[in-house]
Amino acid sequence: MKKTLLLICLIISFIANSQTNHTIYSKSYGQSENPAIIFIHGGPRGNATLFEGTTAEKLAEKGFYVIVYDRRGEGRSIDTTAIFTYQESIDDLNELYKSYNITKANIIAHSFGGLVGTLFTEQNPEKVNALILAGALFSQQETYDHILKTTKQIYQFKNDTLMISKVNEIEKLSKYSAEYRKQCYEIASKNNYFKMPFPTPESNQLREDYEESEFGKNNIRNDNAPIGFYKNEAKKNIDTKPILKNLKKQVKLFAIYGQQDGVFSEKQLSDMKKIVNKQNFKIIDNCSHYLFVDQQQIFINTITKWLK
Repeated sequence: MKKTLLLICLIISFIANSQTNHTIYSKSYGQSENPAIIFIHGGPRGNATLFEGTTAEKLAEKGFYVIVYDRRGEGRSIDTTAIFTYQESIDDLNELYKSYNITKANIIAHSFGGLVGTLFTEQNPEKVNALILAGALFSQQETYDHILKTTKQIYQFKNDTLMISKVNEIEKLSKYSAEYRKQCYEIASKNNYFKMPFPTPESNQLREDYEESEFGKNNIRNDNAPIGFYKNEAKKNIDTKPILKNLKKQVKLFAIYGQQDGVFSEKQLSDMKKIVNKQNFKIIDNCSHYLFVDQQQIFINTITKWLK
């Protein structure tokens, strides 16, 4: 009898742990009868805390039902069994739709989330009213090439031979490795490619409030996520331009980027403008990668105008 009880307890414990492992953090803002917006954060390794802590509620006040979540194994969605693939992310998004009883939503896809959002929409166009690419990746290798080319130019201008050698070493890495991606973004960050050039009092206050809030304290980064992604995902350094060209026949397609977002070349932004069409494309000045903090009011006003 004791052995039977012990076995039952172990089974219950296993089920509970399994459920905990697969719990996706999510939260909604606004009224459920309003048009739904799902925010897909960057990464792999990121989370939605910055958007949630600064912008989600303000966007909901404009008459939207805003849903934020952290992808499986990233941020607050701690999961030791996550494999970090696009399909896993797509499956979890489908579950999110079910959890919130949503049949159709608008998607704001930021940074790496742009790739997830694009592939999700390709598989499920009937579930997407509009796909908004916000500082979103769409041609990965072009981005990496641009980062390395422009940082090398900076170091050549400074005659910094040590850092020129560093860029040369990064260029020799396998382009399909997590280390290559990591070092590209690290050298971009070192040169302030992700920072707005002239921070405003409003953007400084948003950042300060975020850092002091519970969201800032829960800015959990899983360093194993990029490694897992590059190990398990077959699609590496993808270019989604052909997919986007086809998608605009099926869903509303918009793109909003910061003029000083250093990870995108002028050619890339020009390509995106042609894909979504001029009226659906927005460039914000004095703005880098985190548009919803750098120029929050313009960001919110633009989203509201497009969706309403």
